[in-house]
Amino acid sequence: MKHIQVGVIGFGTVGTGVVRALLEKPRLLQRRVGTRLALRWVCDRDMPRPSGFRLPAGIATIDPQRVIDDPEVQIIVEVIGGIEPARTLVLNAIKRGKHVVTANKALLAEHGQELFAAANKHGVQLAFEASVGGGIPIIKILREGLVANDVDTIIGIVNGTSNYILSQMRDKGMSFHESLLEAKRHGYAERNPSLDINGNDAAHKLAILAQLAFGVPIRQKDIYIEGISSVSQADIQYANEMGYRIKPLVIAKEENSRLEVRVHPTLLEKKHLLANVSGVYNAVYIHGDLVGSQLFYGRGAGQNPTASAVISDIADAARLIASGNSSRNPIVPTGPHRIRSFKRMGEVQTRYYMRFTVIDKPGVLARIAGILGRCRISLASVHQKERKAARIVPVVMMTDEVKESDVRRALRRIDRLPFVKQPTVAIRTEEPSSR
Repeated sequence: MKHIQVGVIGFGTVGTGVVRALLEKPRLLQRRVGTRLALRWVCDRDMPRPSGFRLPAGIATIDPQRVIDDPEVQIIVEVIGGIEPARTLVLNAIKRGKHVVTANKALLAEHGQELFAAANKHGVQLAFEASVGGGIPIIKILREGLVANDVDTIIGIVNGTSNYILSQMRDKGMSFHESLLEAKRHGYAERNPSLDINGNDAAHKLAILAQLAFGVPIRQKDIYIEGISSVSQADIQYANEMGYRIKPLVIAKEENSRLEVRVHPTLLEKKHLLANVSGVYNAVYIHGDLVGSQLFYGRGAGQNPTASAVISDIADAARLIASGNSSRNPIVPTGPHRIRSFKRMGEVQTRYYMRFTVIDKPGVLARIAGILGRCRISLASVHQKERKAARIVPVVMMTDEVKESDVRRALRRIDRLPFVKQPTVAIRTEEPSSR
């Protein structure tokens, strides 16, 4: 039986999981793939390094080009992350006719078009199941399972770190800072967690999902991005009292051939399925014209779930090689698409939660309500959260559906009022889909 040689570049958390699975599950993989997967190289610039198990002799190297240039290696796994040198290494591997498997969502979001074009030109597969959703096979679902569907909506929780932080704030009453420290202690957050909490990691993943679903290239500048650091324990509590939970969502919606793509904390009613996705778990809701509404749920990060996704891509590439086929083109949708333009964030319409921090004196609510009214914002409810002997009090309002540009215009005026003591917190809502 033919052996398929695999080279793994990157021996961190994910790389270790991939190598362990290849070494510890050879018979299972051979039975299911139909050919043997042989680990030819493991590359890391810090080799040798402690990994919890011993590598076979002669497969460790610190030189990634040695892995790429080896004529016996047919599949390259890139799990080093970042843009460079990952981009150069992936391009070099593709040009040498190697199939490539990557978990690098930032690389795909920033340079996906270049890499996909190179893979198509050289007749190889560029697989990226592990780039979004960890162990959830969401890429295959969009590329294969829903291939006959016109997708109009994707809403998801795709960053486990942010979801864990907001879950801890809700369940344990922690502050944002305390929850972040807890996430770091458990290894759910990186030493520098900025990509997670500022929304950029989720935006990279949304760019990949939206391109697959809607067939249009998505650039970072097309996505509205807002992080979770402005969410306070007070907002968590007030939302809970009103029957909501705050979740870090990615949202892509198509209507009348216009696409909106955004990342931000969002209020969801407690009955909403995504409102009950907690901790480091991920979930992605998709609506297609043939299948209707579908929800996919599972562990979104971590060594084993991500390694599982990488191995599934290795298996697909191995089957192509064993059968004598080249890549399954197209890697992403090609040709004309129905999206004519991106909707500007100011055009988006939704309901809003607003928390004002004001001096407690007569006339304050009337002044705020007056400005909102003049900006075409109608209110669904008003809650004044009194504090005994407090001169500064929070006032919480829920709006009816309003346009984003009107909200921004109103808050600029309100935050300049002398009795408003802190910038207003405004969080969008997402209603259960009627589609």
